[in-house]
Parts: sequence; C-alpha cells; structure tokens
Amino acid sequence: MTNVEKRIQELGLQLPPAPPAGGVYKPVIIVDKMLYVSGQGPVRSDQSLIKGKLGLDLNAEEGYQAARQVGLTMLSTIKDQLGELSTLKRLVKTVGMVNSQPDFYEHPRVINGFSDLMVEILGNDLGKGARSAVGMILPGNIAVEVEAIFELY
Repeated sequence: MTNVEKRIQELGLQLPPAPPAGGVYKPVIIVDKMLYVSGQGPVRSDQSLIKGKLGLDLNAEEGYQAARQVGLTMLSTIKDQLGELSTLKRLVKTVGMVNSQPDFYEHPRVINGFSDLMVEILGNDLGKGARSAVGMILPGNIAVEVEAIFELY
C-alpha cells in the first residue's frame, strides 16, 4: 500500500468508483513529471453525482462536502489511470469551479473542501498548491468540478 493510499485508509475515507470519460478527452495526461487531471465531478460511492446550485439548492457547507468528494473522485481516477497513487508527489495547481447563483460569493470556501482534503492526504506543504475558485454553470447541474495538476516522483 502506498503512502497516499495508507493515509486515505488512516483517515477512514473510501474512494468512489472512477467515472468513465464523458467526452472526447483523456482523464489524465502525463508530461514529463507533471500529471494533468481533467475536470472531475463529485461522484458518490453509489456512482450518483452531487447536484445542485450553490445559493439555491445547496449551502456553502454542502458545497464544501461536494468539493471534498471531488477530491476523492479525482484520486480514484488517478489510481484507475495509473494503477496506483504512489507516484503523486505534490499538488501544483487547482482550478475549482462552483455551480452557483449569481449572488453566491463563497466559492473559495466551497473549494476549500477539495484543498483541505489534499492537505490531509499529502501534508501541509505538498498538499497545498496554487488555486483558483470561480462560479459558473456546470454540466449536468453538478455542484462542483475541479481540475488539477500534480507533480510526480
């Protein structure tokens, strides 16, 4: 078991099934020692998606939990594509997208759900990267979508 997988187990977390690609793209691409992960949605263990608009259907705490679930989905996708998580060294960049009403302004608080999870798993230094958190309309009315770049060992 890799350090990342061990940490997931220590935290009592469970990775959901990796979602299939939903379009004409690759879920992950490796260039040199950089891993680019396509946008991931909040997939639950039963393969359902967390849906809704922040500021209408969901509050900031529910959005935070959805973003945290996106982190688990992303790790599942990485494991599915690479076979393991041991090559993850650090989080470099996060682009967090929040499905929100025009008058919802807590996008950073929502994306903290993803960021806090990465810190819990990779540590305070390696789990914290550059980040954007923005509001938009998301496909399928999913609550949150995150894409990320990781450095590999």
